[in-house]
Amino acid sequence: MDYRIITAAEAASYINNGDGVGISGFTLSGTPKTVLPEVAKRAEEAHAAGKPFKINLYSGASTGDAIDGVLTKAGAIGYRAPFISNPTVRNSINAKEIAYNDLHLSLMAQDLRYGYLGKVDVAILEAIDITPDGKVYLTTAGGIGQTVVNLASKIIIERNSFHHTMGLHDVYEPADPPCRKEIPIYKASDRVGKPYVQVDPKKVVGIVEVCLPNEQVIFKELDPVTRKIGENVVNFIAGDIKRGIIPAAGLPIQSGIGNVANAVLKGLEECNDIPALDLYSEVLQDSVIKLMELGRVKAGSTCSLSLSQECLQHVYDNLDFFRDRLILRPSEISNHPEIIRRLGIIAMNTAIEVDLYGCVNSSHICGTRLMNGIGGSGDFARNAFISIFTCPSTQKGGMISSIVPMVTHADHTEHDVRVVVTEWGVADLRGKSPDERARLLIEKCAHPDYRNLLWDYLKITKTGHVSHNVAAALAMHATFEREGDMRATEWSKFV
Repeated sequence: MDYRIITAAEAASYINNGDGVGISGFTLSGTPKTVLPEVAKRAEEAHAAGKPFKINLYSGASTGDAIDGVLTKAGAIGYRAPFISNPTVRNSINAKEIAYNDLHLSLMAQDLRYGYLGKVDVAILEAIDITPDGKVYLTTAGGIGQTVVNLASKIIIERNSFHHTMGLHDVYEPADPPCRKEIPIYKASDRVGKPYVQVDPKKVVGIVEVCLPNEQVIFKELDPVTRKIGENVVNFIAGDIKRGIIPAAGLPIQSGIGNVANAVLKGLEECNDIPALDLYSEVLQDSVIKLMELGRVKAGSTCSLSLSQECLQHVYDNLDFFRDRLILRPSEISNHPEIIRRLGIIAMNTAIEVDLYGCVNSSHICGTRLMNGIGGSGDFARNAFISIFTCPSTQKGGMISSIVPMVTHADHTEHDVRVVVTEWGVADLRGKSPDERARLLIEKCAHPDYRNLLWDYLKITKTGHVSHNVAAALAMHATFEREGDMRATEWSKFV
């Protein structure tokens, strides 16, 4: 079949007010680059004429300023799922200007198929190419591409010549109940699907020619706190291998994204007590590519190559080496609970705050202001061999403690949090009672400036299986909002 070559503006004309738009990509990788900014222009023109124009935007995970930022500034998003990181869309969600649904990333494609989130009218995929019979070869991420093209009535392809043919994708979509079977992935390097997304060629309204790189994620340099957290995690894993808790051959790890993840990976590079491992994760960063070349990572299964342009080009230049070591999967598979449980993954994710009994808030500041969302942390934490949550012990120059009596928003209950790590140490909560967990978190993870304050909280709690003073449980947060410093909290009024 011959496809029409169209402009980004013409492609945007197929997207109308109220449409559900599903896109390829995961984080800043593999997302469309040119059509959605033109949709933003259409929205601005409609609003200037006094007409409504908002779309419902469905993605694999967060996107960058070219999508979430531009569309939000144009007032063009009515509904958003499942995860965000752009500050512009975050502010709009917190101002209640956008309806946002925070989902486990493994559920996004499934919930769309089940009809929970509304219809998908248009799908936009970034691709290396599309064949006449509808085989679409994606760029640097899996995401929810196969699901949205199956559901959409119109498909737009952004053919991006910046990217090279890779052959890294493994596209597999599970059957829906009651016909669901096991997903036959038994090790991180297994391939069970196709290297392309299959679309109905009749749905393709056109191809937009593009030559643009992914937006770049900028990480801060590792500081002493993140380095120490990484060191503590690596020493903990090495200790569990030595004790025989983790098999001597090691287990696959999920490293998450960000500076702490980079610190952990740096530690793996340097620690000879941990064998070469597989990664089964949702995002892989530059540090993983180096570990593969050093022989410290055997295979990396992911949904997204969140790489710098230089590192991505290095992968393209050495595809013969990386093709057997890198696997790009849909987010439904990279984050699937069945596979995470089967492989025995050691999961590492970040927390905003942890309470004295091991509950974790990973998404909201002071319980109300969305930061990013739960992302894939719940997919991995509930099903991991060991679920590790990391965070600095304090924020805002010491004015906020990350260890608190009670979290203001619970993303992960104490049942799913096995280990907590800060720069001060490791609280191994496995097999511990609530009182034992509280003592460990104060002794091992809390900043010294807050330890006495947290001990004093326990003295005023009502005893039970879990000890709390209901009136005082959020007093540290209330003090911060009132005084700007949690250390000013006084328990005397609650006695």
